[in-house]
Amino acid sequence: MHVAASPADIPAPPHWQARAFFASAEKLLEAERSQLAPWAVVAFGGGIVSWLVLAEPQAWTALLLSCAGLLTLGFVFGGRTGQAIAIGTACMALGCLLIWWRSDRVAAPRLDRPAIAAFDADVLAAERLVARGNLRLTLAPRDPALPPRLRVSLPLEDAESLGTGLGVGAVVRLRARLAPPMPMALPGTHDFARDAWFMGLGATGKALGEVKILSPAHETGLDRIRRSLDAHIRARLPVSEGGIATALVTGDQGSLPETDAEAMRRSGLAHLLSVSGLHIAAAVGFFYLLTLRLFALVPALALRWNLVAIGFGVGALAGIGYTLLTGMQVPTVRSCIAALLILAGTLLGREAISIRLIATGALLVLLIRPEAIAGASFQLSFAAVTTLVTLYSYPAYKRWFERREEGRARAALRSLGAMIATGLAVEIALMPFALYHFHRSGLYGVAANLLAIPLTTFVIMPLEAGALLLDAVGLGAPLWSLTSWSIGLLLSIAHKVASTAGAVAILPDMPRVAFGMIIGGGLWLALWTQPWRRWGLAALAAGTVLTLAEPLPSLLITGDGKHLAVIDEQGTPWLLRDRAGDFVRDMMAENAGFDGDPPPLAAYPRARCSADSCIADLGASGRTLLAVRSTQRLDWAELTRACAAADIVVADRRLPRACKARWLTLDAPRLRVTGGMVVHAGEGRVESVAGWLKRLPWAGGT
Repeated sequence: MHVAASPADIPAPPHWQARAFFASAEKLLEAERSQLAPWAVVAFGGGIVSWLVLAEPQAWTALLLSCAGLLTLGFVFGGRTGQAIAIGTACMALGCLLIWWRSDRVAAPRLDRPAIAAFDADVLAAERLVARGNLRLTLAPRDPALPPRLRVSLPLEDAESLGTGLGVGAVVRLRARLAPPMPMALPGTHDFARDAWFMGLGATGKALGEVKILSPAHETGLDRIRRSLDAHIRARLPVSEGGIATALVTGDQGSLPETDAEAMRRSGLAHLLSVSGLHIAAAVGFFYLLTLRLFALVPALALRWNLVAIGFGVGALAGIGYTLLTGMQVPTVRSCIAALLILAGTLLGREAISIRLIATGALLVLLIRPEAIAGASFQLSFAAVTTLVTLYSYPAYKRWFERREEGRARAALRSLGAMIATGLAVEIALMPFALYHFHRSGLYGVAANLLAIPLTTFVIMPLEAGALLLDAVGLGAPLWSLTSWSIGLLLSIAHKVASTAGAVAILPDMPRVAFGMIIGGGLWLALWTQPWRRWGLAALAAGTVLTLAEPLPSLLITGDGKHLAVIDEQGTPWLLRDRAGDFVRDMMAENAGFDGDPPPLAAYPRARCSADSCIADLGASGRTLLAVRSTQRLDWAELTRACAAADIVVADRRLPRACKARWLTLDAPRLRVTGGMVVHAGEGRVESVAGWLKRLPWAGGT
């Protein structure tokens, strides 16, 4: 006996299922229609990121063709779903095309190989790097055989002996050792060559011997003001306090001693040194309130004029002036744009800070500087603001921390709770970015910022501004003393937190896929408003698991073959060369997830080193490394036998053809092609800078 199937048991035809799916998508997108515009900006940024990650013309072309196909499909579907598909893919294609066009537009001649040259040049910029003891000059050489723009450093004491004549607008004659812009040292590390490409720098180097000033600096306008302010502030404060005070006024972070800069980084307070949202907001707010209070004292103005609009106008001018004074650095420009949008939105009666406003600011920055999306500064600042807006929109946050009629004690306690919750949310949101870019993140940053941000905003900056104003009449000394004391307090907080055990979380590497999943999950949580936003937690969890599952590398090798580090099971990097410079030592430590100074490979228990070479066992992988570190000629037969007995051979010279390792032979010609390398001996996996950059325009010889 057969029982007739009910209509519910009969599977729907495929076209009905498709209709149901699109009907559900239409319903969801209709409910989220106000959030679609920010997603268009995300798609635009995704096109820029895709260009950087795909890193090959064929892949870029394939991406654009795919976008064209999806755009057509969106028009076929119609409705809100088709509109979202069409606009999203169009924005992604536009982002890819923009960064492709800009990379071609900024292309400038670059030096092919190191060279020593004597030339005359115009000084375009001069930066004091106190921590390194250098003055860094951006020059426009008058020799057509050289790149049109290059950067040269010279000792700070030599530069100071030349007086104020060595500055922007000066014409100098010098001899310098020049080299192509520094390439990415290891896969995934900071790409200095990319920075140089978009800045139009064709070479970097160091001055040799005396620098002669053919024509002294004739700084005008803001350059002269910035230079005089820098000298004025440093003359009135000790070195450490003067470095921070200078950074707050002129945006010059190079005047801070390295020990203090490191303490600020480890404590999570380094953002205070970069003129960005906090500083722009303080300047705009200060001048807005000052204008409002002063004009309110005049009844005729208070009754006839819109003082709020006037105050906003003065605040906007102050923000623009501050941005120009600090050299129009990317974080400052970005923050100024956001501040102007907030002021305009408030005057128009719109919500002061919203996801749409953040998306508008991001779009404006990307239209001008699309390459900024790859930088830590862009990512950190927009992630922080997006986190704040998302947090403030959560019903639970409003329920707990919204202002209400209550006693002062309860109100103060509620405000403190809001500050802690806000700081904790921002710290958690920024941790993946800090770990990806810097391999470390401060664990006590919330506590440090709860003290440091109010101290900087409401004490240090007003005191410094007042001291500068009173110096016009010779009465600024008392305020300079208070400024010095308050900055000293800020530094003591930074050093105390930085020296606390466990202050810093270290991560050797975060895969790009994991980083992308974490960003995607965060955006999904932040930009949607319906319950399906919680799906972003799955992407966050998957990215975190992939990050934690990433094994330690076995070997780190620089592109010139001179420096390498063997990583043991505890994550300690053992350096081949005892006298490696600070940059190499820090880079190896960061990429090994090691918080300290790397020890020499000669002291490694599993290594045997002579003056010419080192042989080391690479932990549980069972593989053996032979690293040549001598410049002397080696016995050919002995070297060949040693190569045959090793799994990996690394040398900064050309090795004989008979010198072949069992797995990898990396000599100077091979490393010139591959660039720096990360070796996972246990998995038999190798990553190279060449594989990372592929055919990006600045990849150069990698």
